[in-house]
Amino acid sequence: MARILIVSNRLPVRISKEDTDLYYLPSEGGVATGLSAIHRESDNLWIGWPGHEPAKRSEKTAIESSLRKENMVPVFLSRQLVRDYYEGFSNETIWPLFHYFSQYANFDEHLFTAYVRANRRYCSIVLAEAKEDDVIWIHDYHLMLLPRMIREKLPGVSIGFFMHTPFPSYEVFRTLPWRKEVLTGMLGADVVGFHTYDDMRHFLSSVRRLAGIPTMRGSIETGHRIVEVDAFPMGIDYQKYAMSAASPKALDAEIHLRASLGHQKLILSIDRLDYSKGIPQRLLSFERFLEKYPEFQEKVSLLLIVVPSRDTVDRYRKLKEEVDLLAGRINGAMGRLSWTPVHYFYRSFPLESLSAFYRMSDVALVTPIRDGMNLICKEYIASKLDKTGVLILSEMAGASKELSDAILINPNDINSIVAAIHRALSMREDEQIMHMTLMQQSLKRYNIRHWVNMFMHRLSEVKKKQMALATRNVDGKVFETIKSSYKKATHRIFFLDYDGTLTGFKTDPLRAKPEPSLLLLLQKLAAEPGNRIVITSGRERGILDLWLGNVPVDLIAEHGVWLKSRGKSWRVSSKFDTGWKMELRPVLELYVDRTPGSFIEEKDYSIVWHFRKVETGLGRLRSSELSSHLKYLVSDKNLQVLEGDMIVEVKNLEVNKGSAAVQWLGQRRYDFIAALGDDWTDEDTFRVMPENAFTIKVGRASSSANYHIADFREVRIFLRRLME
Repeated sequence: MARILIVSNRLPVRISKEDTDLYYLPSEGGVATGLSAIHRESDNLWIGWPGHEPAKRSEKTAIESSLRKENMVPVFLSRQLVRDYYEGFSNETIWPLFHYFSQYANFDEHLFTAYVRANRRYCSIVLAEAKEDDVIWIHDYHLMLLPRMIREKLPGVSIGFFMHTPFPSYEVFRTLPWRKEVLTGMLGADVVGFHTYDDMRHFLSSVRRLAGIPTMRGSIETGHRIVEVDAFPMGIDYQKYAMSAASPKALDAEIHLRASLGHQKLILSIDRLDYSKGIPQRLLSFERFLEKYPEFQEKVSLLLIVVPSRDTVDRYRKLKEEVDLLAGRINGAMGRLSWTPVHYFYRSFPLESLSAFYRMSDVALVTPIRDGMNLICKEYIASKLDKTGVLILSEMAGASKELSDAILINPNDINSIVAAIHRALSMREDEQIMHMTLMQQSLKRYNIRHWVNMFMHRLSEVKKKQMALATRNVDGKVFETIKSSYKKATHRIFFLDYDGTLTGFKTDPLRAKPEPSLLLLLQKLAAEPGNRIVITSGRERGILDLWLGNVPVDLIAEHGVWLKSRGKSWRVSSKFDTGWKMELRPVLELYVDRTPGSFIEEKDYSIVWHFRKVETGLGRLRSSELSSHLKYLVSDKNLQVLEGDMIVEVKNLEVNKGSAAVQWLGQRRYDFIAALGDDWTDEDTFRVMPENAFTIKVGRASSSANYHIADFREVRIFLRRLME
């Protein structure tokens, strides 16, 4: 079984030094707690920062030795690098931007340079440990450049990347100056995972619109690889929290806490100090609840636990001051000798104490302004052994997509939070049990093990798909097979698509005229004894004549309407009715009016709507609308709607490149046949080829072709090598 190398910013332990002694303490955070059991299985490793920079080589060696016994490998970072990479770019740029607090984002090039250096440092440690058959699983926003860095050194290794924060919408993400570097860094992975479908959708949108890479149903074609993107909601170790809640330590802690807190109802709030968590809004909501429903005063308290985080940073320090003031104000205004409205703890607690808090709380108030998943709410549910209790959950937390039996609220709407608190405290016990039972069943099934298995299964499937495609690449033995057949043959024919196959796409289609090097290549190929070259294109015949009329090749224009053999005149493949153009042209013109940058190209037997110059998102949206509109209009006509590369085309149904190619195949017996094309109109050509033909798809999209080749540049190299 392959090893899993977990790579994250932090190790699941952090090292603290007092005098000369080193202490190994458990790290806080969902990733550390969620994956802590898995990394010890087999020979798995966890690679990350231990939170301490050793002063001496002997100390460094001692730390490495101690951690290695626990299947951990440290990445040592200097204090300055931690300040610039972790506290700087990761938490002053990416964190606020990805949580939609873009006004807090610091776009400092110096910090990004440190981020690159830190990712390279992690890369060097991973490369020192990794083998080709390992699975490398990289986690979170601190290491978004790492997948590509590893891929460049280990091209065949399995790499997964999981983002634990939200991924922002295109409009927010595009404000990042290093957006392309981040996207291409993440696309070094084979599988990119997110907690929610919305985050996945935002990522795919940014890949299309910022990196210019096409996506289809969660698949991305990048070079010779397919990258899969999907949502994998993270679960928890359900049994761990259920068993902890039933443990004697948790029961003793509950007795002790209940004696200190009193016997009123408790609303629990646990969060790390961060502006994305909505802690001040939570306090304001509780204050307004007590004002609106005074009958609950002295009967309910808010148990507010805030875990310290970066409170030396000015923004976080001010946030803590705000929370301190709000808690103090509520207690000062409403508190009694026998009742404290807000029990406020600014500290972290061990698991047995957290389990006690979960057990004894009547309501969990989990209302982040924006959160990737939020595991606190899941831990609360797993700890409710008697199945009572109510969860109030923010719609902006990823967990809300799974926990629909919680009371879902908009965290920015204080009135809705007040109403939710009242409903939760007034809910009948049988209703509480019903909702809690359903949520517990879901969390038991979709636990941390299920999450890991789902991600690893997808990664395995993607690697199988990549390997299957790799065996169909035109390289190595495949090329030698084709070349051997070519050399032995006496009568050969090539069907070569033009745009996307022999040349790249241009924003202005008229600028895609063949350059001298392409013309020379076609001249040489056509001059080889026994060769016949047929250029197949959707372009208008006049353009093909202008560009290729002096080259000894045959031409198929407008997807098979017009045919021309060497030295002869154009002929139409069949008589087609064109009366439909009068009816459909106004529809295409309407979409030109609605879509700046689009234009119509009218051919003899077809009409084309181009949107290559249109803003990416708008063009895709309008093309989808237009295609649906046209398909409805032509449903009772002998017409076909084609969706090509940045075009929508309407043409007669009988017209296609395949039917045109058949006319050439019928002229004589060929002992070498090759067909190359890049879009789905070329599939008609592939389908009519005989079994012994070499059909080659340009690009990584699924195809009926036998083989794949990367792009038009490799097509030219392929043709040159055949003639060597």
